[in-house]
Amino acid sequence: MIIKPLIRSNMCINAHPIGCAKDVEHQIAYVEKKAKERGPLPNAPKNVLVLGCSTGYGLASRISAAFECGANTIGVSFEKEGTADKSGTPGWYNNMAFDRAAKAKGLGAVTFNGDAFSDEMRKQVIAASKQFGKFDLVIYSVASAVRVDPVTGEMYRSVLKPLEKTFSGATMDVVSGKFSIITAEVANEEEKRQTVKVMGGEDWARWIKQLSEAGVLADGVKTVAYSYIGPTYTHAIYRDGTIGAAKKDIERTARELDAELKKTLNGEAYISVNKGLVTRSSAVIPLIPLYISILFKIMKKNGTHEGCIEQMERLFAERLYTGSAIPTDDEHRIRIDELELNPKVQEEVAKYMPIVSEDNIAELGDIEGYRHDFLATNGFDIEGVDYSQEVTRMDTI
Repeated sequence: MIIKPLIRSNMCINAHPIGCAKDVEHQIAYVEKKAKERGPLPNAPKNVLVLGCSTGYGLASRISAAFECGANTIGVSFEKEGTADKSGTPGWYNNMAFDRAAKAKGLGAVTFNGDAFSDEMRKQVIAASKQFGKFDLVIYSVASAVRVDPVTGEMYRSVLKPLEKTFSGATMDVVSGKFSIITAEVANEEEKRQTVKVMGGEDWARWIKQLSEAGVLADGVKTVAYSYIGPTYTHAIYRDGTIGAAKKDIERTARELDAELKKTLNGEAYISVNKGLVTRSSAVIPLIPLYISILFKIMKKNGTHEGCIEQMERLFAERLYTGSAIPTDDEHRIRIDELELNPKVQEEVAKYMPIVSEDNIAELGDIEGYRHDFLATNGFDIEGVDYSQEVTRMDTI
């Protein structure tokens, strides 16, 4: 069968298995090239757990840990498996490609496909860790719209809404380039509470607590979760909205975990604030597609544009494992978004945001780059893949 992207309401609902695998190979090649240029990293981790390992920053973190640091990795994600004739989710193919590459390099790798929020998954990870040794790095990059509380059984659902007043903004159809207006109503307190329960720090803290109690965290362990801040004109829908409330909660959790780990294991906990990127969900957030398209054009012109793998490689090599103290801001956050929020970059972005339209988006923004990244998250438009070739099965790469 010939696999073409199926796009509905700015969401791609299928994936190309060969394209996903090739994209993972490209990321591995980038990291290996940087590793050769940089040389060995001081005190690089040997055993790494990545929660949310299958796409985006989580996948890039696992690749950096394995192929730059030479670490054994355990990954957890919840993906839909492909069948002989039906597509799985992109992350399912990404995990297969990672496992294959790690095995070929002689690296230890165990990948669990299941609910990272469950205590049962924690038990499986703890049992599996015994074959490698104690974790000296735990990455928390879980992204989900739903979480079931392992104690109460309550199901929480996250929403993306403002907290102060109704927010309206333009978005862009990724296929046609047409603009439309999306309006998000103000969240109520229950919606805010549930969003924080899903995307805040509670589950991360539970993971660290149970791993510590099981004795599988190494002395000097580091743990890192990810956040986003972005420019002020997106704050109403993001940083100051329900998602932002969850991000502020996980940032608070990082400070609490840091204090606890310092006392018990000489460890550290951090938030890494990363750059805005095209994700499977960002296309339906008001303003974000326009902002990212303009941002990409400016940063590419400046030679400072980065994707997930470039940022995570830099996080490992220039922040976490330099042999020196890890630099943070006043709120104990590692800032990998400093290139995006460079004042000169944001000043230029701010000139174009008020005047961008359907007629000039191709001139003011990097619409082709945005479209490429949108497709690439599902294994399409990947260099080195012949998309005219038949794919015989959808349950393998």
